[in-house]
Amino acid sequence: MDRFDALTAFVTIVDRHGFAPAARHLGLAPSAVTRQVAALEDRLGVRLLTRTTRSVTLTDAGARFLERARRILAELREAEDSAQSERGRPAGRLTLTAPAVFGRLHVAPLVADFLAQHEEVSVRLLLNDRMINLVEEGVDLAIRIGPLPDSGLVAKRLGETRRVVVAAPAYLDRHGTPAHPGDLQRHATIGFTGLAEAPEWRFAGDHRVAVQPRLTTNSADAAIWAAEQGQGLTQVLGYQVKDAVAAGRLRVVLAAQEPPALPIHAVHPASRLLSAALRAFIDLAVARADWHFAKAQSDQAESA
Repeated sequence: MDRFDALTAFVTIVDRHGFAPAARHLGLAPSAVTRQVAALEDRLGVRLLTRTTRSVTLTDAGARFLERARRILAELREAEDSAQSERGRPAGRLTLTAPAVFGRLHVAPLVADFLAQHEEVSVRLLLNDRMINLVEEGVDLAIRIGPLPDSGLVAKRLGETRRVVVAAPAYLDRHGTPAHPGDLQRHATIGFTGLAEAPEWRFAGDHRVAVQPRLTTNSADAAIWAAEQGQGLTQVLGYQVKDAVAAGRLRVVLAAQEPPALPIHAVHPASRLLSAALRAFIDLAVARADWHFAKAQSDQAESA
């Protein structure tokens, strides 16, 4: 049994939620993946996965082993990337993550430019609003928006963005424009949990207003779409509604009461040596990323 192949099969089964999807992803026969995990379980003397006709779930031992398996595979890939980087040019694979909307609008184009410049590099780009552990999940670099907690991460600031409250002009014509954050309690609101889990919106001076949204979603796109349809006000990030505001589909309100801008950073684990590929991507981001979305504006448009 090749231990690293078995670890890869085990982690892929968990990530892909089944033996057949894992086999397709790895380009192997399902029977080969089954044998690898069975051999791994025999070697360890514990059952890692519980299989039924419809699902595969981790046992308690499997959940504990998964964290270590991810770390081992990440360290192996780091060692390979480090060895490849000694050739003096970027090569190997990078795994990047970013918030869903920001990644689609701004990180994906940067990745495309990067790949065009470095033909020996491949990139896995994960777009979601979940805060992940970079070391445990084998991620080389994350784009994060907001204050960074103390951690073993190295950060490079690339810009900033605002928290804005927006609504469709038709909604404001019918219900009036709030002049103060406290006025929001008399308005229909749309909650976006990617910005705040609690049902409250923040404003200057750490002033917080409790809201009772009829619609709450973890998707910025869904919250923005609902606002454009006149369903109420929503608080999102400035870059997410830049085009909608410029086109007149949404209008920014309460601009004078907005809280301080949120920083945008690229972060990577301090415990890892930077591969040539990761250094090249960070250099490109610093040179190309014009991610300053907190400039002064009127309530009709936002400059980029």
